[in-house]
Amino acid sequence: MRPSITALAAISRSQPSKLKKPAISLDHFIQRQRVLALWREIVRALHKIPPSSTREELHSYARGEFERHREVTDVTGKSEFDMMRRYIDEQVAG
Repeated sequence: MRPSITALAAISRSQPSKLKKPAISLDHFIQRQRVLALWREIVRALHKIPPSSTREELHSYARGEFERHREVTDVTGKSEFDMMRRYIDEQVAG
């Protein structure tokens, strides 16, 4: 390794982090990115439904579910979203 990089690495290890929250693990970071991608996918799918009370209810439901599961760190499946997606597809087709 070059001396300048080694010096920077040594400096960064000796100084405490200025972040208020502790650093998250790589697995947690990847899961967080998947959840954000899922949220974007839901919002895009909801915009396929014509403006109506159903669209607003589905958006409220999705947001409520995300808020309810905010502290969950184990993201394993998208079964509820798949069910919601089928319903959205029916609304668009119907």
